[in-house]
Amino acid sequence: MKHELVDGLELPRIGFGTWGIGGTSSPDRASDKKSLAALRSALDLGYRHFDTAEMYAAGHAEELLGQAIREAAVQREQVFLTSKALPEHLRYADLLRACERSLHRLRVDYLDLYLIHWPNPDIPLADSFRALNQLVEEGRVRRIGVSNFDLDLLEEARQLAATPIFTNQAPFSLRDRSYAQNGVLQYCQDNGILLTAYTPFEAGGLQIHANLASIARTHAATPHQIALAWLLAQPRVITIPMSHDPGHQQENLAAADIELSLAEMTQLN
Repeated sequence: MKHELVDGLELPRIGFGTWGIGGTSSPDRASDKKSLAALRSALDLGYRHFDTAEMYAAGHAEELLGQAIREAAVQREQVFLTSKALPEHLRYADLLRACERSLHRLRVDYLDLYLIHWPNPDIPLADSFRALNQLVEEGRVRRIGVSNFDLDLLEEARQLAATPIFTNQAPFSLRDRSYAQNGVLQYCQDNGILLTAYTPFEAGGLQIHANLASIARTHAATPHQIALAWLLAQPRVITIPMSHDPGHQQENLAAADIELSLAEMTQLN
């Protein structure tokens, strides 16, 4: 597994997203067995970077992720945990409480990374970063970042953060290049910020065109693996695919080892 080093902190370039674990916008406890099986197989395969949020299954995804890690007897220090705060919880006191609830559900003492999930134009960003900076100072959070921030907001966040912005999570895939076109990707690369690509398979809608299929055959890989390899070939880009299927989980991990040629990158670009 390849790793990325940012601000003295190392994390795997392919993580495991948990949207759909334990439900979607609300808990679906009938799916707990399937969700725990997915988390357990991911841990068994060697995933050590997990992304979750208080929004996912209204916090139940955090509960299940914490349970799976404890049952796997994996040392806390070996797992990179990210969670995110809802936009309605971005006022100073609300954000502090939201973080405590996430820590409680995960049953951990700290988060490796804590993000603003979506910006909220009704709450001053300075208020949110006062809380984020305090969480870092208190050791509840090791690094802070944002998600779905455009260039102007990302610049403002950098000015308000007492420690470097670690990442901006954004949709980024072969078909969705909006965060490259709006200047955010280049800004992240120029300023040592990770762009964490979510929905790398376009929410299940990956279009397998002729170039993609041909390159996949050349590498004895799947088109989905090539889509991940294309993302990871961009400097300062990591990604967090999710799958319930152990075979697909293994394929996603293996994609980090695929080296695309300049000609193949040109075709995909």
